[in-house]
Amino acid sequence: QLETLEQEEQECLELRPHPTVKMTHIVSHEHGMTVTRTLQEGEAEPQSLGFSYSRAKLRGLLLEGASLLLLRLLARRQTMPPDLVFPAINSEGDLCTSSY
Repeated sequence: QLETLEQEEQECLELRPHPTVKMTHIVSHEHGMTVTRTLQEGEAEPQSLGFSYSRAKLRGLLLEGASLLLLRLLARRQTMPPDLVFPAINSEGDLCTSSY
């Protein structure tokens, strides 16, 4: 019974003259998860947006670290169950599905 407690992701785009940094921070709490996205373009002030998802919406959630563990387990067992689909959170922080 593995559970993601916290995850942080950072993406840097070296675009001249204004490099862009995108950060996503996901934290688990008793009611679900809070996602905070921060975007900073060049020297401008960082802009943040935060939102939460309830535990009911996140049932079976598979974040990036758990996805890597699952892929390793499936490779080791050399089997792939049919129609393996999990809820996930994309790079924008929106709920989506992850299919294997």
